[in-house]
Amino acid sequence: MEVDEAEFFNRLLDYRNILYLCHRNADPDAVSSAFALSEAIGGTVGLVDGCNRVAAVLIDRLDIEVVDKPNPADYGFVVVVDTSTKAQLNDLELTRYCVIDHHTTTALTENSEFFLHRNSTSTVEIVYNILKAMGAPINRRVGIGMLTGIVTDTGHFKHASADTFRTVSRIIEDSGIEYGEVLDLMAATPQDISMRIAILKAASRIELDRVQDMLIASSHVSSFGGSASSMLINIGADVAFVGTSKGESVRISARAKRDVVSAGVNLGQLMEDIGNEYNGTGGGHSGAAGIDVIGDMKEVLDKCRERTKKILETSLGGTSKEISFEDDIEEFENE
Repeated sequence: MEVDEAEFFNRLLDYRNILYLCHRNADPDAVSSAFALSEAIGGTVGLVDGCNRVAAVLIDRLDIEVVDKPNPADYGFVVVVDTSTKAQLNDLELTRYCVIDHHTTTALTENSEFFLHRNSTSTVEIVYNILKAMGAPINRRVGIGMLTGIVTDTGHFKHASADTFRTVSRIIEDSGIEYGEVLDLMAATPQDISMRIAILKAASRIELDRVQDMLIASSHVSSFGGSASSMLINIGADVAFVGTSKGESVRISARAKRDVVSAGVNLGQLMEDIGNEYNGTGGGHSGAAGIDVIGDMKEVLDKCRERTKKILETSLGGTSKEISFEDDIEEFENE
């Protein structure tokens, strides 16, 4: 059953020993949302399977107490935070739980006791409205965490809406923090040499298609697929799909620029549809999404590319063309 912010808070008051569960490789949006709720209502922040580098710095700097790989059976109730698919929880068995999420598609709500879903640019924005509905104060630690969650989940405001900026302004006013404090925290995040190598490998393995002025890139690495797909966007691709595999399990991380989304490509829906075809899971945002399936990585990547090409060909007109890096660039400049 879907509830609003006030009802979400009121329902949580019926439970004791609450676990706020973040998805694997938890990001600042998930961690800070769970932390803010635990500070206001009480409970434990849990990481299904670690967190990313910025979230790790956040946990250390704000001295957030977290439990790694918690057993949901040890808690009275579970609040699943910022998570759209069971695969993001490593298929952890859940019994009594609710969901708070902002992704375009959220499959976990089907078996939840209740859920709160909003099409916001981050889960933090939903949590902020819960805190305001319950009249909870926002201290400096919570404020820094929440603002870091928004900044990272919106790609440093590239995907922000007017509502995003309004919430940021209110968090700063309520908590008394400065935006520069968040920038300093993020700047202190160490660069992972393995991630840098993965990004360079992804760039060297690109397969590229062109539809009008849109470039669709796909590649594969052994890890850091999300970071690699984001970097392919930063260096020139309009849509990027990067695959990683472990045994028969395949994960595709997808990213797209705003112009591609405006042209009709909804990565969240695309990933959900392809995931269903493989009896896997998929979903996310219109501009950032992923799937987890059992299959051949090249086949799945090709399917992602082909579906995207068809959408763009219909929207923009014309046909797609595969680009070889051996071709003379003047061939494309003179078209």
